[in-house]
Amino acid sequence: MSKRRMIVVLALLALLAAACQPQIQTVEVTKIVTQEVEVTREVETIVEATVEVTRIVEVPAAQPEIAPETAAVNIPLAGPLASRDAEISGMAWYGDNLILMPQYPNFSEEAGDGFLYALPKDEILAYLAGETYEPLEPARIPFTAPGVQDTIAGFEGYEAIAFVGDEVYMTIESETDAGMEGYLLYGAISPNLSAVTMDTANLVAIPAQSSVGNMCEESLVMTGDGMFTIYEANGSGVNAAPVVNAFDMSLAPVDPVPFANVEYRITDATALSDDGLFWAINYFYPGDEDLLPEADPLADEYGEGATHAASDGVERLVEFQYSADGISLTETPPIQIQLMADGSLRNWEGLVRLDESGFLLATDKYPRTILAFVPLPEEEE
Repeated sequence: MSKRRMIVVLALLALLAAACQPQIQTVEVTKIVTQEVEVTREVETIVEATVEVTRIVEVPAAQPEIAPETAAVNIPLAGPLASRDAEISGMAWYGDNLILMPQYPNFSEEAGDGFLYALPKDEILAYLAGETYEPLEPARIPFTAPGVQDTIAGFEGYEAIAFVGDEVYMTIESETDAGMEGYLLYGAISPNLSAVTMDTANLVAIPAQSSVGNMCEESLVMTGDGMFTIYEANGSGVNAAPVVNAFDMSLAPVDPVPFANVEYRITDATALSDDGLFWAINYFYPGDEDLLPEADPLADEYGEGATHAASDGVERLVEFQYSADGISLTETPPIQIQLMADGSLRNWEGLVRLDESGFLLATDKYPRTILAFVPLPEEEE
């Protein structure tokens, strides 16, 4: 091979070697692209995390639980007590007879002091069992309270009643220019229900605990060796340190007992159980603006039933524990009575237990005279 040809061959080999260099650069570019892909995967991971946060934010808040309510079963009445003018203001058991007391016992007749009324328990149970559908007509018991309306200035009727044997105890409400004042008195009932006679010579005055009008001693509870009366208004805004006024069996005052702050009104109470428990009516009519609290602790703790949540009114029963050192609310949830569909509120003023099955309640004239049964919730039976 000549020297010229050898030079040409070497030149061609050099050109071929130069042509191979781009393949090496392509590999480097491929590595760069691979790194970009890894970065892209990291971005996708961040996006996925953002989606998870969005899902947490969109979870709806839990809705408050609606408290249970109990429907009242009406028991129709016949006779004078069926009139809304009866204004039933208290009830109590005398043996197996339910005694119903009008605020003004002489509402049906102008002459005399009027009547109390009695319903046998077996008639009430028969109606509730569906054995009869006829209205129940309470028997009249002649009532005598000599000169009481002349003795008590501003007399506004009877408010509470209780029995111990054949002795009967009552409270009276009065209002004068000086304010509200309650009275306690006692008398006797004939075992055959032929008469109730009060001793009006022995009246014990009970001062009001607040300046709120038309509030007095609405409940009367016997304790075995005495009794106590419960003032109607015990909310923290109107009666910061409420007490129940206590008395021995001769009506002599003894030391008052501290009472729980409970908003709205206390309008009647059941008898004490063997372990010192009792229930009371807790009622609120929105027109009683003086009793409107900033908050309702019982509703805050236990919630409101469906009809109560839709109304400004309150109809419920609350349970208390009695001791000589004080009266406190128990941890038993209030029994919220299902409100009427037409929006009317029932001014419950009478309350007794009906054995272990529940309660009997009675209204005054608003919206009309109503006697009703409210069953005890199953978990409380």
